[in-house]
Amino acid sequence: MTRHIVQFSGGIGSWATAMRVAARYGTQDLVLLAADTKTEDPDLWRFVADAGAHLGVTPVIVADGRTPWQVFADQRFLGNARIAPCSVHLKQRPCRAWLNQHADPADTVLYVGIDWSEHRRVPAIEHGWTPWTVKFPMCEPPHLSKQQMLDWAHAEGLQTPRLYEQGFRHNNCFGACVRAGQRQWLHLLEVAPHRFLAAEAEEEKLRRRLGNVAILKQRRAGVSYPLPLRELRRRVQRGDHAA
Repeated sequence: MTRHIVQFSGGIGSWATAMRVAARYGTQDLVLLAADTKTEDPDLWRFVADAGAHLGVTPVIVADGRTPWQVFADQRFLGNARIAPCSVHLKQRPCRAWLNQHADPADTVLYVGIDWSEHRRVPAIEHGWTPWTVKFPMCEPPHLSKQQMLDWAHAEGLQTPRLYEQGFRHNNCFGACVRAGQRQWLHLLEVAPHRFLAAEAEEEKLRRRLGNVAILKQRRAGVSYPLPLRELRRRVQRGDHAA
């Protein structure tokens, strides 16, 4: 018996991955493993529950218990697009702890929901989940775009996560992911200013503790400088930056 464990993020890619795994192997030995970062859109958990019910599989949810902001404070490091300790502490470690207790690498396959456009990430992900075997069904043909995956979910009768409908590319961290660039933060400021302001306040707390650090960067004369969310917002309000 082989256990098939999907790293189920609540994104449309992980849903499509679960569907392909279920179509190929059935659902008797299928596990949907989700990590709770304590900052997700409640609608993400609605989608996780709906997707599990559609497949007849109850998702397994693990959690460190902290938010990304608490991780940054504990690590004394503010996450950014290049380095995000929140992912390690809130997703990878809780999932690995569950795998160590429940999944023998000898008869377990992990599935990750990146698609063909992110194939470059495969070697690092495989290395990171050693000793488990990792597969990437959405990197295999037929290759689907994100919109095609969303259309597929609609065709299955599922209501897709609302962050996609709000124009976000990913369904994580309620749109306030530190890995995102200026474009997404500007979009967050436009469609959900209260969530932007909440993230801004958290960043300011860390700046008071850690100094001149920021999630975002800006370049002037070839030199990179921190760009705090507060400054980005003020530029938009002054009309110095198009939202």
